[in-house]
Amino acid sequence: MRGQAEQQKISQLRIVIAFGIFGAVLLLLFLRLGYVQIVKGEEYSKRVLNIQKKDQVLKPNRGKILDRNGEELAVNVDSYTVWASKDGMDKIRGTKTRKEKAEDKKKTKEELYDDNVNTLAKLIDKKPDEIKKTLNENKRKIVKIAQNLKKEKGEEIKKMGIPGISVENEARRYYPMGDFLSHTLGSTREGNSGLSGAELEYNNYLSGVQGRWLKNTDAKGNPLASGEEKYYRPEDGNDVTLTIDQVIQTYTEQSVREAKEKNKAKRASCIIMDTKTGEILSMASYPSFDPNNSKEPLDSEEKKKFDKMSNGEKIKYLNEMWRNPLLSNVYEPGSTAKLVTAAACLEEGITNKDDTFKCVGYHTVSGIKVKCWSFDKPHGKQNLYQGVGNSCNPVFMQLALRLGKEKFYRYLDLFGLTEKTGIDFPGEANPILLKEKNARPLDLAIMGFGQTNAVTPVQLVTAISAMGNDGKLMQPHILKKVTDKSGNVIRETKPVVVRQAISKETAAEMRTIMQYVVDNSTGKKAKIAGYKVGGKTGTSQVPAEKGGYTDDVIASFVGMVPMENPRFTILYIIDSPAAGAHGGEIAAPASSELLEKVLKYKDIKPNYTEEEKKNKDDETVEVPDVKGLKLSNAKKKIDKAGLKYKIIPALDKEKDFIIREQYPSAGGRVNKNGVIYLYRE
Repeated sequence: MRGQAEQQKISQLRIVIAFGIFGAVLLLLFLRLGYVQIVKGEEYSKRVLNIQKKDQVLKPNRGKILDRNGEELAVNVDSYTVWASKDGMDKIRGTKTRKEKAEDKKKTKEELYDDNVNTLAKLIDKKPDEIKKTLNENKRKIVKIAQNLKKEKGEEIKKMGIPGISVENEARRYYPMGDFLSHTLGSTREGNSGLSGAELEYNNYLSGVQGRWLKNTDAKGNPLASGEEKYYRPEDGNDVTLTIDQVIQTYTEQSVREAKEKNKAKRASCIIMDTKTGEILSMASYPSFDPNNSKEPLDSEEKKKFDKMSNGEKIKYLNEMWRNPLLSNVYEPGSTAKLVTAAACLEEGITNKDDTFKCVGYHTVSGIKVKCWSFDKPHGKQNLYQGVGNSCNPVFMQLALRLGKEKFYRYLDLFGLTEKTGIDFPGEANPILLKEKNARPLDLAIMGFGQTNAVTPVQLVTAISAMGNDGKLMQPHILKKVTDKSGNVIRETKPVVVRQAISKETAAEMRTIMQYVVDNSTGKKAKIAGYKVGGKTGTSQVPAEKGGYTDDVIASFVGMVPMENPRFTILYIIDSPAAGAHGGEIAAPASSELLEKVLKYKDIKPNYTEEEKKNKDDETVEVPDVKGLKLSNAKKKIDKAGLKYKIIPALDKEKDFIIREQYPSAGGRVNKNGVIYLYRE
């Protein structure tokens, strides 16, 4: 009995001890919970919130690029990108009918994968094997299959519900006029940042500021009722307005395209500048590219060559294709640079209009005979005006040698030909000049007629513009202004006088000489009835890579109009024409046709001589009034007048529309079989 009692006491003690331990543990747990909630509650709450906090980047809209009149040149549009996960494409499409799903259950995963690839291929106009190759060669789990799809196509793919396929909607850059102004506008990278041209130069203005949306979510991304939420609105990019005039640019692009094809040239380029302000009104070069698809050539034959290139060759090709040759390429200007030599000598009093020279077909310098371009038919005795008009090399060799090396280089500097112009655009090249200390008398003589030194086209057109601007050298520029979304101007470019290159009197004399060249000599084909035109033709040799010169030439014309008060300076360059034609034969008439359109567009009235009036009436017809008409009705009036028409912007397939504007205006006169430009926007 005694043993049982002791045993019972031990059991009771054990129970008491167990309850005591349990109570102590429970007390500790309560104390710990209180500590966590009260003392450490805020810290742990922050940790949880941080885990559940979602940081979403909000992309701003990129600013527009506009011409000087507010016409849209680069905008944003909705774009759809298709992504694919190879691992997810071997399942049954959820949007199929019950019967189709039943049939699909009998298929293997490989067959389902093929079905889904085929469905996608039809939607994005690609071959199934092409999609499979992209998926197999890419090591990433999710692969981009197509991009830049229109909204309708993107939504169609979404609705199909193809397994493993996701469709992302984002804004992309769009150039509504295709290859229009491509070398100037440039293009953007993926993500909408500037890659080249104005898109790159003004990227900081255009790109805007990203926003952020900070919110608390559960594991599935759903917003929580509690917790912080902060929204930082994105700031859209600013709009950039260029000095470019869309109408003048359109005429210029049409002109260089025709000049390149007509002369079977390597390239044709043209720049038109406001003589008084330095504003670039148009800048075109052909061949060009489409910035909407900037990573392949426009020409089908060039594309075939491009597809066969190595990656390194492709990069080199693209960089060359994107280059703006009017800013980034240098060339020996040839006879157009004779104007600078003449201006320097007039300014220094070394020559005058009554000065006489003799050409025997060559000029001997340091014992070496340097030929005139017309060595087989020497120009004989001539005054300064005739020497410029004949583009006689011996005249300019003599003038350069009279001027001397030191002064010759000083005037190169005054006219801005020894350094970059500083134009507000990326990629401007440095001129390539023979160093002054290395220039021998023979070099100086040859430089006098425009060979040896190489400059950019924008340098030359800026230098010649000074002669039409009372000797003042202007800073060329392409940016007119930057505005925010409220229309406030946050940056504006004002005309800047760099320096006085020559006196007002010398500039006036040079304009008289330039007009003489067009009226009486090599520049005759640059004449425009009713307007006074001045200029200088040029035909220069193309340097060979290993020294010396090739058989190719660069035919050019530089000029301005109207000479009473010049407003437009033009430089027209045709690189390596097939027939090796001179500037006066091909560049001068191309300039004339282009400038005549510009003058009429800007409503600068002609002043015809009696002879010009008679010729005009015999060769021209009156322009009918078609503004506000439907195209179908306008065509009848245009046909009746014996004229042709072009639609701007062009249509892939002609359809009826209301004509918003026409050029030339009704009542004006154009050449028989001439063209009326019909604007639909």
